[in-house]
Amino acid sequence: MLYLWLKALHVFFVVSWFAALFYLPRIYVNLAAVPAENTAEYDRLLGMAQRLKRFSIPLHIGVWVCGLTLTIDSLGGISAWWAQGWLHVKLLLVLCLSGYDGWCTRLLRDFIARRNTRSHVWYRWFNEVPVFFLIAILILVIVKPL
Repeated sequence: MLYLWLKALHVFFVVSWFAALFYLPRIYVNLAAVPAENTAEYDRLLGMAQRLKRFSIPLHIGVWVCGLTLTIDSLGGISAWWAQGWLHVKLLLVLCLSGYDGWCTRLLRDFIARRNTRSHVWYRWFNEVPVFFLIAILILVIVKPL
């Protein structure tokens, strides 16, 4: 029963964290497109990005805590999942996605310091990265091809 609760929490954290990973770079698209003289709009979008980033931190932590806890078997040892290749690849992808999240934090710092040098078009492409991670992770978890 505890396993199912952990699994439900893990799915909740994953869905919520991905929502933030999809929306934060979308705010960056808008921030990069704001004309320099429109400081009110820039500050409004920047505030939205900062609040979303702060909100996403506990979600990110919840993904890792619940996910790793799920890999511990009922006797407190390492689950048989650790012998399956799909889990290793999934963890690598989630680690890379955590790096993407860190990159989002760095980009936010650049916007705060008004040092952004990238165009809104670049951010439109950057915004698509989590989609590919989501597709790959879902296939690994559901199909378990490895």
